Amino acid sequence: MGLSFLFKSRYSVLFSYVATFIAGSFLIRLGLMVATLENTGFSFLSILRIFGQGLVYDFGVAMFLVLFYALYLCFLPQRFVRSWFNILLSYAVLFLMTVIAMFSFFAELTFWQEFESRFNFIAVDYLVYTYEVIHNINESYPLPLLIGGVVLISLLVLFGFMKTGAFKHHFQSATTFKKRVTITGMIFLSCLFYGFFVPDSWAEEGSNRYHNELAKAGIYSIFSAFKNNELNYNHFYKMLDKPEAYRVIRSSLQEGNGRFLAADASIKRNISGTGTGCKPNVIMITVESLSADFMAHFGNKEGLTPVLDSLANTNLLFTNMYSTGTRTVRGMEALSLAIPPTPGSSIVRRPGNDSLTTIGNVFEKAGYHRSFYYGGDGYFDNMNQYFGSNGYDIVDRGRKVMAGDHYLTKRTIITDEQVHFENAWGISDEDLYTAVINGSDRQFEAGKPFYSFVMTTSNHRPFTYPEGEIDIPSGTGRNGALRYTDYAIGRFLREAATRPWFKNTVVIIVADHCASSAGKNEIDISKYHIPCIVLNLPAGVMNLTGKNKQITPLCSQIDLYPTLFNLLGWSYESNLFGKDVLAKSFVPRTFLGTYQKLAYLKNDSLVVLSPQQKVETFLYDPLKNEQLPRKFSGHVVKEAIANYQTAYDLFKNGGLHQ
Repeated sequence: MGLSFLFKSRYSVLFSYVATFIAGSFLIRLGLMVATLENTGFSFLSILRIFGQGLVYDFGVAMFLVLFYALYLCFLPQRFVRSWFNILLSYAVLFLMTVIAMFSFFAELTFWQEFESRFNFIAVDYLVYTYEVIHNINESYPLPLLIGGVVLISLLVLFGFMKTGAFKHHFQSATTFKKRVTITGMIFLSCLFYGFFVPDSWAEEGSNRYHNELAKAGIYSIFSAFKNNELNYNHFYKMLDKPEAYRVIRSSLQEGNGRFLAADASIKRNISGTGTGCKPNVIMITVESLSADFMAHFGNKEGLTPVLDSLANTNLLFTNMYSTGTRTVRGMEALSLAIPPTPGSSIVRRPGNDSLTTIGNVFEKAGYHRSFYYGGDGYFDNMNQYFGSNGYDIVDRGRKVMAGDHYLTKRTIITDEQVHFENAWGISDEDLYTAVINGSDRQFEAGKPFYSFVMTTSNHRPFTYPEGEIDIPSGTGRNGALRYTDYAIGRFLREAATRPWFKNTVVIIVADHCASSAGKNEIDISKYHIPCIVLNLPAGVMNLTGKNKQITPLCSQIDLYPTLFNLLGWSYESNLFGKDVLAKSFVPRTFLGTYQKLAYLKNDSLVVLSPQQKVETFLYDPLKNEQLPRKFSGHVVKEAIANYQTAYDLFKNGGLHQ
């Protein structure tokens, strides 16, 4: 049974589709490679590998797409082949499969434009949160034209099948049942083989991330990402003996003013304050996608953030802080739990994340009222469940009430009357800050200090904002969104300064993550560099830190609150992995990760942990942003493993609960 027979049997349309899909995938891969030429080099062997592995993945995707149609063709009696039922069904099925293929090609191009990656864990999230995503796409792209283009191309493909005689052979063939079972059986066995023996990670054996991503196939990658939503550290990553892991982590967390509360697998300790223990209000503005290199202070020449740059020149500034991840929920995890990123989904989105020893829990014990402000619907990314079940009051758009919202301690809805501008992701930063000021007024009147976690949305595609506030038209790109984000912060601070509570309120401005994480390396360290500015510190604290103080050591988002608490002189119980950056014992280090890769950078020593117990070591040159492979072992590797292993162990086994 030769290949020519397949294109002249009742399977002729099916295999014509397979050939067309593989050809289209080849063109997409070629186009992405051409678009990537400026970022990385290609050798003959790398190109051979990219298109060779790509062909294997593309064939697998095609087999999965045609499997059910192949089963139908196998069991369709010969007398029905020319029936109107089969004719209509065949045209409909082939049209649907072609639409799926063409839509996936367009989606891959737009996803690559945003993330320079094949579909991954982020794409899985986008499939779950369809409301925001569909509206975002509708506001960012000419959706009617795209849909029309997909439909038109699909119709042209079907017309091509008709012109080549594929449908003619399908309707006029007389393929025996034995041959039908053989063909369908081979397709079925191919699907089983791919499902069990061809993982998406097969394409990740190379050292160049772009080469790895180009070798993959989008549909294959998205199902792999969905399957691997949660990764068990103990199954996939390098381990130390549990007692040794805790000895290493406890040693690295030991500080002169800290005392561990237990001798077993725990990091809980009492931190003794050295000051008077003042209790200002604290408002943390977590700015969406605020890369450090957007600011003039870090070398930007476009004048995008005049307000932030002015604040950075006159307040406490962390100049060398890095985010733990590339998603908002990862930043929330770091800023609310002070914990390194664990593999898989953020703790914000996992079961069993209630009643944790969060930063909010520290504020609660100090007598603070705690609130979470979000300009969108807090059901997105499980934010409301996470913050609500950890004792925060919720202030959000509130258009959707999900099953299980009983966990909300208190929820305030931002009503239509309070909103002057809104896009797919949420209300404008100005409207959000108005809600923060109103909430702060109420909490001040109640007589308790307050802590507010504020999450913005304006610096996000489709980059739309109220017209007339800045001199860049809305929706024209990220530069405009950044200018508006900066403007709104300035407006908030001016308005807040008129309130009686502001003189005793510390304001923190920090990013959740950078605008882009893609680079030549799987974890591109420069794409995790974020700004963090602490404003309005009490006078005594400013005397300790000095005017125009810059905190320059390499550090992480998770170090923000341990540093602040020690500046304020607090004594508190800590279950945090973060450390006081200003302490004499602090050793510069930071944590970075994707949902699979976990990195630990200590001074210039970089350790990257990956599934299959893989450990890679590099020397990092920050001036060139280069990771130079170097073989080393010893304590820095053990520290990397211990941090991630114990973070996973504590959450999984209840060690992070109150």
